[in-house]
Amino acid sequence: MLPAYARVDLAFERGEGVWLIATNGDRYLDFASGVAVNALGHSHPQVVKAITEQAKRVIHVSNLYRIPEGERLADRLCALSFADKVFFANSGAEAMEGVIKLVRKFQSADGHPERYRIVTFEGSFHGRTLATLAAAKNKKHLDGFGPVMDGFDQVPLGDVEALKRAITPETAGILIEPVQGEGGVRSAPPQFFRALRQICDDRGLLLAFDEVQTGIGRLGEMFGYQKLGVTPDVMALAKGLGAGFPIGAVLVTEEAAKGMTPGTHGSTFGGNPLACAVGNAVLDVVTKPGFLDHVRRIEILFKQRLAEMKDRHPSVIAEVRGEGLLIGLKSQVPNTELIDAFRAEKLLAVGAGDNVARLVPPLIVSEAEVAEAIARVDRACTAVERAQQGARGQGAAG
Repeated sequence: MLPAYARVDLAFERGEGVWLIATNGDRYLDFASGVAVNALGHSHPQVVKAITEQAKRVIHVSNLYRIPEGERLADRLCALSFADKVFFANSGAEAMEGVIKLVRKFQSADGHPERYRIVTFEGSFHGRTLATLAAAKNKKHLDGFGPVMDGFDQVPLGDVEALKRAITPETAGILIEPVQGEGGVRSAPPQFFRALRQICDDRGLLLAFDEVQTGIGRLGEMFGYQKLGVTPDVMALAKGLGAGFPIGAVLVTEEAAKGMTPGTHGSTFGGNPLACAVGNAVLDVVTKPGFLDHVRRIEILFKQRLAEMKDRHPSVIAEVRGEGLLIGLKSQVPNTELIDAFRAEKLLAVGAGDNVARLVPPLIVSEAEVAEAIARVDRACTAVERAQQGARGQGAAG
């Protein structure tokens, strides 16, 4: 395999809810969720049923024909959100490519083809395609891939004045995540998002949200924008929408979508019957009465218990941050060391920028499983502290 990943020497043969069972039989508490993807955990019966039943009927037909499963999923997403129209893709990066194209196309269709630039924010992550890498401007991710695609202007997160200075007659829109996941579980205050909405309204710009990681209940509401009291014009979804099955989506208002006519965009696999059957099964679960209430209850409990861990292990955990079940631990040691210590206790977490370890459990996680995770965090932090003491002792002896 192409060595594009620094893989851990660990493989899993099956999963059950929030647990993964390794090939050697060891059980791991999965608070990585496939990088915030497995919203319903592993082997959820409704997801398994949807995949099995739809695969027996038809998997793929192409977008040359109507796809009833996709039409139903689009109708439901629109009813749950601000959107009037939906475009289906295969991933978050593809959805974000669609968002970028749509923002540019809107301005062209509105009589302003000179408007093509998009303002983005430091610490953002929008995918691994050339356009989404250019939007995030992470030098590490861009290195070696030639000239960076033009059209993106980046400013510090939360800085309204810097944002205003970055807007020119060529600006088409503003792109932001409700909470930066890869960037270190960082967010701006709600008033900043309200300022973005006002600026876009005043200047004829589109406000685009990247909800690839925050959408479908991850922050305790169906979509992250609903926690902020600010409505975007266009939004990207993926990850939790398929709960492990590849699907992405662009949600957009009728007005913002006016430039997207037949032939302007497309996807061979996007929105196929199997993917959309899974998306509908996920919505069946997440829209049940009480589901999001459960996420909010678990958020409060989990953050309270993690705050106790911060107080108990101040030399390891500097800060607990995040919203819903997208939680970050700002580490006092390299976050890779903390994540390794978690894994030694058979607790899975995932790294993020700003030296953060992300804890993103399935949304179905129970109070008892949170308690078990906290016990493992406690033991892992204790192990890190002992390693620190050992290193100091060796240093003194030397």
